[in-house]
Amino acid sequence: MPGPLDGIRVLDLSRFIAGPFCAQMLGDMGADVIKVERSTGEDARHHAPFYKGASVYIMVFNRNKRAVTLNTRHPDSRPLLEQLIRESDVLVENFRPGTLEQMGIGYERLRELNPRLIVTSISGFGQTGPLAQRALFDAIAQAMSGLMSLTGDAGHPTLTGTYIADYVAGMHGVVGTLLALYHRERSGEGQVVDVGSLDALFSCLGTHPSACAMLGEVAERNGSRDLLTGPANVFEAQDGHLYLHAGTNPLFPRLCQIMGRPELATDARFKDVPSRMANIDAIEEIAAAWVAGHTVEEVGKALTGAGIPWGPVATIPDVVESPQIAAREMLVDVEHPELGALKIPGIPIKLSATPGTIRHPPPLVGEHTDEVYREVLGLDDQELRRLRELGAI
Repeated sequence: MPGPLDGIRVLDLSRFIAGPFCAQMLGDMGADVIKVERSTGEDARHHAPFYKGASVYIMVFNRNKRAVTLNTRHPDSRPLLEQLIRESDVLVENFRPGTLEQMGIGYERLRELNPRLIVTSISGFGQTGPLAQRALFDAIAQAMSGLMSLTGDAGHPTLTGTYIADYVAGMHGVVGTLLALYHRERSGEGQVVDVGSLDALFSCLGTHPSACAMLGEVAERNGSRDLLTGPANVFEAQDGHLYLHAGTNPLFPRLCQIMGRPELATDARFKDVPSRMANIDAIEEIAAAWVAGHTVEEVGKALTGAGIPWGPVATIPDVVESPQIAAREMLVDVEHPELGALKIPGIPIKLSATPGTIRHPPPLVGEHTDEVYREVLGLDDQELRRLRELGAI
């Protein structure tokens, strides 16, 4: 079944995580994604971890793409790149602002080549502002956005355990691209989608920036404790950790019942959310003592029976073996022509009528060069051989 983006061609000039993740999500939904790399491959191909000598980064962020090689510094490659641009609907790039201009394909030139082209540019600080020209990696976005100041225990700002800024920026790139495609459907015109990693992560801070700007409130690191209600935190059982959330007024009396402490529900210290938050250490100490006397499974069974949200603090091996993850097809087997069976993340967006599919395994460097240049650009064997001899592809 064709995906919702069947017939859309995406030219992927990006590398590392944010751009490739954006292009991959478009590919998952049916777009023909052409990944352009130099002959040695993009930088992420040389980053650990490796499986059978191949970078897992490439496996995780580059499925559903056809890979071609192109030496963009060679003069004979320019006509090829410009023709690929003419034949594409979307160009995804995550260079530092100004790089496309240095390559001779700034937005004005891109519009000349293809007025309907959507240019999705994902950069550290966006295309404008006093910091636009600065380099930025995920950790810097976490630091500068304010997220790091909110993460961890009171003593020290902490990185998240994954590249959250890159993922969020990539997803914003997908949303922007789809909006631009919808606009083009009605108007016929392309446009620039400008996504900054700092902006994307800042947008995830919830009420904190507004509360600071309007009320002067400054949020502090709160560990794993919920900011609004309690008890809602990580607690240690006999054989592991779990998170329980019984902070709302309907849930708290249920927790009191299963703990064998029904009187706490009417205790003046804990009778409502403001009271519990004013005495949060005391109620968490009581909950922690109860949890500590049982296994995770025992506590979980009691909480589930009472309708109280909870979950074990799973390790990555736990999640890999999770029946829920398996049922949702979030870790799938893909057959690679050289590496054999790969296990890679599945597609998180489930569409009932036009579901995404994994049609192609992550490509080898230049795996589809001849195929794409023949099919899309109309080159013959003689021209392909000439370009290879020149070092243009």
